[in-house]
Amino acid sequence: MTSTGVESLFHLLAFLLFLYSSYYEWFNVDIISGAFGKLYFLTYWNACLQTLYYALCFVKDLSSDQRRNTRLQRWRDHMHASVAFPLGMFVVITFWVLFAIDRELVFPKSHDHLVPFWLNHSLHTAVFPLLMIDKYLSHHRYPSRQSGIFVSCSVAVIYIIWILFIAYYEGFWIYPVLEVLAMVERAIFIAVCCVFFAFLYILGEILTNLIWRHPVQTRVSSRSKSR
Repeated sequence: MTSTGVESLFHLLAFLLFLYSSYYEWFNVDIISGAFGKLYFLTYWNACLQTLYYALCFVKDLSSDQRRNTRLQRWRDHMHASVAFPLGMFVVITFWVLFAIDRELVFPKSHDHLVPFWLNHSLHTAVFPLLMIDKYLSHHRYPSRQSGIFVSCSVAVIYIIWILFIAYYEGFWIYPVLEVLAMVERAIFIAVCCVFFAFLYILGEILTNLIWRHPVQTRVSSRSKSR
């Protein structure tokens, strides 16, 4: 499972999918009016970050330095562990769980004619199998759990601050589910989402460990030997 033509092709195709999806949504989908456009939504944040992640993977694949502990590989692995996997899984799971409970809370029927079928699934479904294929093709060395969860939770907190900012200054909740909840229920919902985000980080580490059959955590990155 070293860097091969198959791995490079996969990363290139995943990059192009998310790049085009992000581009199409920005210029062709008009769901909400406001100063920040698609940047209101976590789904769009995720699409942009997945695009960046797969671009980094492709650059790593093409790098002439294929050692295991290069700076480029550490960046790729840290982004996979702390951002791409937990954020991508969070978007997929929360979207489809809320959709199954009451789609009006997350994706009202009135949006069906605005968001093409292929775009909805590239942003809310394809993320999961692509991340799992990436785990199988690429051996990601995880940072220390403390460092990784800190970065993951920082991403979650930044987005929470963002939606609270929008609610306060623009007077509306980005997601209908937050609008129908009482203040205490809203706080509990946000707290549970943060805990779930940390759980997804640990899940990603466990899955990588199972796939590659040996520990994936980098204990002391600065002292790791190149192999």
